[in-house]
Amino acid sequence: MAVKKWIQGGRLATGMLMVQAIATGLQLLSRLILNQGSFIFAYVFYRHVVGAICVAPFALFWERGNGKKLSWLIFFWLFVVALTGITMAMGLFYYGLGDTTATYTTNFLNLIPIVTFLLSTILRIEELRLNTRAGKIKTMAAILCLGGALVIAFYKGKAFHVPHLNVEKLSILKTTKPREWTRGTIFLVCSCLSYSLCFISQVKLFQLFPYKFWSTFYTCIIASVQQVAVGLCIDRSKAAWHLGWNLELVTIFYSGSLATSVSFCLISWAISKRGPTYPSMFNPLSLVFVAIAEAFFLGEVITIGSLLGMFLIIVGLYSFLWAKNKETEAIFKTIRANGEVEKRSVESATTVVPALSPQDDIKYGNKEQQTDAAVLTRVEGLAG
Repeated sequence: MAVKKWIQGGRLATGMLMVQAIATGLQLLSRLILNQGSFIFAYVFYRHVVGAICVAPFALFWERGNGKKLSWLIFFWLFVVALTGITMAMGLFYYGLGDTTATYTTNFLNLIPIVTFLLSTILRIEELRLNTRAGKIKTMAAILCLGGALVIAFYKGKAFHVPHLNVEKLSILKTTKPREWTRGTIFLVCSCLSYSLCFISQVKLFQLFPYKFWSTFYTCIIASVQQVAVGLCIDRSKAAWHLGWNLELVTIFYSGSLATSVSFCLISWAISKRGPTYPSMFNPLSLVFVAIAEAFFLGEVITIGSLLGMFLIIVGLYSFLWAKNKETEAIFKTIRANGEVEKRSVESATTVVPALSPQDDIKYGNKEQQTDAAVLTRVEGLAG
């Protein structure tokens, strides 16, 4: 039994590493096509069309017949989730990515759980619980993560290069637009807020429509319509919406198949075995992977400020996840001891912890895990 548990644990860890590697590839590919002038809303539109096509077989096989259980109220929450979590959040994220770097934007992806916690506290969905050890650690972790973000934004320090690479010879890596760090940071902060609103909205959606594959399918379809509407208001030229045999087409199919379907299945499997917190523990690895990949393949510099900020964010995020896990366990123990399910207490004590992507809505586990898992989302890079 010990050997079987060890092997299964290794398989789970390998699967989560694959998820982060896929997210890293998506971040780099997305930055390349944006630097080459791809229209953002056309890209996310085609991406989610492919994502819907890839998820449809899972919905038809695993949740056959449940897709018809729709109402106007459910449609409203699907629309809200698609608007906040895909159209707004991903649109703003990719505009921020186009103005900065992949490493810089990935830092903000790791801040989403903290921003969600702060927003939930302001809206009185979450309690600080400063009278408990876990509550104090959560608060300190949030401060640590925000401090890391400020360090990255305002302090650069000494820069390190990878001298043996001559990326100027690779035309695919050339940047065609100048960097706009201030504007990009504003876009990324707004993206974090949109993601947080999306994860809070998913709590209500999964109470009404607890079918993860159909929710993902409908969300992708609704978001695609929204993206067309917004995109046509910005750019109606045929050139902006034209698809050719180029890197953008590769990125679209990569994101729709690997970053949506494969990562979705791997995260589903991990949550069913270890609970909703387990995949989130691997999210900071994408930050390390992206930083290394950008330095080696795109010739980006690594600064002292970025390294220090990454360290603070990673420590803060792991501390937050540990404290949140302990707090949730304590709540469930109290519920079991009382012999009844206090639904309101569980919901107020459970913070939304996103993984890499807003369009992949998840509800897993046994009844003790459902509230937390219902709003755990893969982070395709979240925005990936």
